[in-house]
Amino acid sequence: MAKVAVVFHSGYGHTLRMAQAVAEGAGAELVAIDAEGNLTEANWETLNAADAIIMGSPTYMGNVSWQFKKFADASSKPWFSQTWKDKVFAGFTNSATMNGDKLSTLHYLFTLAMQQSGIWVGTGLMPSNTKAAQRNDINYVGSFAGAMAQSPSDSSPAEMPQGDLDTAKLFGQRVAEVTAKFRS
Repeated sequence: MAKVAVVFHSGYGHTLRMAQAVAEGAGAELVAIDAEGNLTEANWETLNAADAIIMGSPTYMGNVSWQFKKFADASSKPWFSQTWKDKVFAGFTNSATMNGDKLSTLHYLFTLAMQQSGIWVGTGLMPSNTKAAQRNDINYVGSFAGAMAQSPSDSSPAEMPQGDLDTAKLFGQRVAEVTAKFRS
């Protein structure tokens, strides 16, 4: 079985819920970036030992949170030694508006994965984009590059659309399946 780690920052709990759904789908270990943008040494070891790293951040002002950026900058250590070369990578994000410039965040995560010499996995999910589509359908936000969720700014994490959480779980499953193919 492939070892998958989900490294993420969550400011208000919505991205945490998404990370939990991704991890459930992937059978992954959660690695939370703390409020100061730090990981423990044990967290770094988890990432180093993983076959796949799924990264997640809320989208703030069209990009990752500063805490996630601090983690990304600190990942220059594994980059220098190419510790994460050929690992499978993927990413997810959440913002308050339907667009919210989430694709900018996914592009940042993709670029970070490419700098680490990684292999990127997208959602593999068709969008729910017909007239009959409903907000809780799979991939309603319509992303191919990574999982996206939309949580209204006045909603609690418990009020996240179930369809976005189901999408995140399916995304995690896909990353684990692709990673297993690379390991065989």
